[in-house]
Amino acid sequence: MKPEIHPEYRKVVFMDMNSGFKFLSGSTKSSNETVEWEDGETYPVLKVEVTSDTHTFYTGRQKFADKGGRAERFMQKYKMSNING
Repeated sequence: MKPEIHPEYRKVVFMDMNSGFKFLSGSTKSSNETVEWEDGETYPVLKVEVTSDTHTFYTGRQKFADKGGRAERFMQKYKMSNING
């Protein structure tokens, strides 16, 4: 590797904003916020929206924002209960 062209790789704490779940990993990204980790060291904190703690693939729980398909929503919007009659 050429010197001085690569970003600094460091340990950081990723924190899930939805659940508060935290884990220590490596990243080239940095942050002004820090947190003291379980090992007594202080690391930068990177806040993320989704981690394995809240992602539906890993949790097995899925949230449905809306029920029904496009046709049902259209019918409901225009109160069409029977197209043919």
